[in-house]
Amino acid sequence: MSEQLNVLLIGSGGREHAIAWKLAQSPRVENIFVAPGNGGTAFGLPKVSNVNIAVNDFSKLAAFALENQVNLVVPGPEQPLVEGIQLVFKKIGIACFGPSPRAAVMEGSKTFAKNFMKKYQIPTAAYENFSDYEQAKAYINKISYNVVIKASGLAGGKGVLIPSNKQEALDALKEIMVDRVFGSAGDEVVIEEYLEGQELSVLAFSDGYTIVTLPPAQDHKRIYDGDMGPNTGGMGCYCPTPIATPELLYTIKHTILQPTIVGMRREGFPFVGMLFTGLMITESGPKVLEYNIRFGDPETEAVLPLLDDSCDLAEIMLACTEGRLDSISISFKTGFAATIIVAAGGYPDSYSKGKEISFQNIPSEALIFHGGTSMSNGKLYSSGGRVVAVSGVADTLREAVDKAYETVKLVKFEDMYYRKDIAHRAFTYLEHITSEVKIMTYESAGVSVDSGNQLVEEIKQIIKTTKRPGSDSEIGGFGGLFDLSAAGYQNPILVSATDGVGTKLKIAQAVGKYDTIGIDLVAMSVNDVIVQGAEPLFFLDYYACGHLEIDVVKDVIAGVVEGCRRSGCALIGGETAEMPGLYNKGDFDLAGFAVGAVERHAILPRIGDIKVDDIILGIASSGVHSNGFSLIRKVVTEKNFEYSASCPWDSAMSLGEAFLTPTKIYVKQLLPLIKKGIVKAMAHITGGGLVDNIPRVLPENLGATINATAWKLPPVFSWLAKNGNIPFEELFRTFNCGIGIILVVSSNNISETKNLLQVYNENVYTIGRLVSMQENNTRVVIQGTIENL
Repeated sequence: MSEQLNVLLIGSGGREHAIAWKLAQSPRVENIFVAPGNGGTAFGLPKVSNVNIAVNDFSKLAAFALENQVNLVVPGPEQPLVEGIQLVFKKIGIACFGPSPRAAVMEGSKTFAKNFMKKYQIPTAAYENFSDYEQAKAYINKISYNVVIKASGLAGGKGVLIPSNKQEALDALKEIMVDRVFGSAGDEVVIEEYLEGQELSVLAFSDGYTIVTLPPAQDHKRIYDGDMGPNTGGMGCYCPTPIATPELLYTIKHTILQPTIVGMRREGFPFVGMLFTGLMITESGPKVLEYNIRFGDPETEAVLPLLDDSCDLAEIMLACTEGRLDSISISFKTGFAATIIVAAGGYPDSYSKGKEISFQNIPSEALIFHGGTSMSNGKLYSSGGRVVAVSGVADTLREAVDKAYETVKLVKFEDMYYRKDIAHRAFTYLEHITSEVKIMTYESAGVSVDSGNQLVEEIKQIIKTTKRPGSDSEIGGFGGLFDLSAAGYQNPILVSATDGVGTKLKIAQAVGKYDTIGIDLVAMSVNDVIVQGAEPLFFLDYYACGHLEIDVVKDVIAGVVEGCRRSGCALIGGETAEMPGLYNKGDFDLAGFAVGAVERHAILPRIGDIKVDDIILGIASSGVHSNGFSLIRKVVTEKNFEYSASCPWDSAMSLGEAFLTPTKIYVKQLLPLIKKGIVKAMAHITGGGLVDNIPRVLPENLGATINATAWKLPPVFSWLAKNGNIPFEELFRTFNCGIGIILVVSSNNISETKNLLQVYNENVYTIGRLVSMQENNTRVVIQGTIENL
């Protein structure tokens, strides 16, 4: 049974109340201590109690955690994270859902964050950093465009000023650097280009390697309706926002979030916790406004209610701290959430506290998260600027917003204030796109018939180079033709095979190299055909994508053509399917189909001829081929290797290029053996390795003994075994380990078989023999160890 959790949640706002509410739903959580908490966490939530310790009193927090058997700490605000609270609990052996002090600098210093983005080419606004007031003032006087001025340090979410003209910019600079309205946070400023567009907040769980995004949200920073007035900590939020299309989210993940996580790991401070990225969606694409290193407020009060009931927030947080986020399934409810902040009158300037709060006939499904509240003598009072956050969840955005506002009407305290237009930008956007009169075409749905036709024309000539007796390799018709009699067959059996390339595609995408995976595609099918004694005759391919990128497809097809040439196959047709919505932009998948023929008397394996003491010969592979890449990618990711780095076993290429070495095609070298009739059986060593593939061609009463020292293990497999800590048995069940094809021959045919193969410069090894199952209860026994390989 899993260990029960005692959670120490640090903070006192609506964010912390929402986190406590969600954590309390976990069956693993026994107690949630909130330090210092607020009126909402003081009563009404099961398992939750307040602890009167300040968020920055690390020694008292640590002592309390040890005394109360706390085994998970969740800091809410940024200040304790920047000041090093994660390290405090790491030293006493308690897991902390939050970044290290070095990683927290991404929010603690806007200057640092901007320089990081520049180094890793993460799109952001043009900027300059200043620690000298006069130099900053001179810079503003020199430029002719609008700017945003940011206090580099922490300013409680209020250190970003957006002046509308040059004089306001100079006034804002003086406030920050001279008047020091944000204290030491304004010792350094970032002055950056003002970006126009829609703002977007993307929160993502991270364990330093894997990232999982939450529904994209849109905050409302200004105090007044119509986005007017001074900035606040946030007056409302909703999610998911309709501006965040699947294509946009794909771009954000692959050009911003993933490079950020990779870059932080490469810099030596992997990010663990909640990465909150503020974005501006400009005409030229998404750009980063800022990084935050914790849950947002009020974003949390909107996104957590959409976390599916099957998901355990405590388990997710724990998985992040243990580096196993990829082992957790995370899903979200369909529908929308909207959050309205009810603030004290006068906020964000001076405001009164101590106003008694009452709730009138609140529905049971209503969600009210307390921010600036406190309990005194059994009554609830206001104690901060943003007093409560009211959230509504419904099937549509309009229903969610209306539901939240209906609940807001049931909240009462003197001088309360809230915006009346939360989600107004979403509604305007939706009105705009629905009111436009559009002529709908296939292309407007994301499918370009013209691009498809252009592709066919561009690849016709290279495909013709695969013609052979039986086919002219003409494409563009409804079906491909093949004449068996023209290929010389009298009484044949047809043999077909189909396969893909698997997750080797992900490495091709990471490296940006696509000209060899087409060879893999052909190889995986034609090798399956040839081992049954059949000559591969023709091949068809299937390419599916979200958006047709002609240059990528041409590279892939060029590889398919090369694979067909090597195997003597005619490429007689294929399908290119553009499916926006099913595949993200940049993603694609491949499948291949090979058909061969063999005269009836020559079909392999010849089961009746296979006997005890027959010899197993192994033909060398070219490398990993196309199996086991999910494990390879896991080794590369977890050990922090980069595909662009120099290959450890071949300095002439990168690690990614080495893994993309194409699968060897064995057709032309095996056909002479088949025609001579000296081979009893052949097996293609694919997924399952020698252990699972050899039995596929043997009689049920026979097994095999393999001497793994009969050939030298190629260095790629030694590297994988060492860096992945892969056991000997697992290595041989997952990879080909240097043997791509095995042959079963009589002992008196060994020399002739080897001589015929060496004409094609093949490395052939005598690797084993067949044994009766009485001798050997396991079908295939691998003798040898990793050490002597």
